[in-house]
Amino acid sequence: MPYEWLPPETGPDGETRRLHLWPHRPLTQRGFVWFIAGTAGLIAVPLLAVLGSPVLWALLPFLAAAIAAIWVALRKNGRDREILEELTLSPARITLTRHDRQGRRDWQANPHWVRPHLHRQGGPVPNYLTLRGGPREVELGAFLSEEERIALHADLTRALAALR
Repeated sequence: MPYEWLPPETGPDGETRRLHLWPHRPLTQRGFVWFIAGTAGLIAVPLLAVLGSPVLWALLPFLAAAIAAIWVALRKNGRDREILEELTLSPARITLTRHDRQGRRDWQANPHWVRPHLHRQGGPVPNYLTLRGGPREVELGAFLSEEERIALHADLTRALAALR
């Protein structure tokens, strides 16, 4: 699962638990290079039949556009790999910090009022997970799969119950 509970820490406010969430990271830089090279090679194979004819020049821009589109999509996926959400649970405060390319965003609330809410329908994705409490409702783990959000909701409900 692309989230993990870190070992609890004991501080002046009591026991603090931290949860780290991150998107799936299946493709490395080396894998990216191999995938683009393999895709370009496989797309070039049918061009051998039209090599030396004007049809080659008609097909080439479309094939180059396909490779460019794959390149852009994989680069965006690579940038999404930098996302990290950190949820800190303590008896005094709950803090959610999101680190991504836009910078750092924080949300804080009193743990007594915070409730995880799983929107089965009506959210941007099925089983959309949010935290309610404090001045606003925030999403948690938007990059997780549907099953992972359901499992996280159960874990988070147990952790908040233990905190109270």
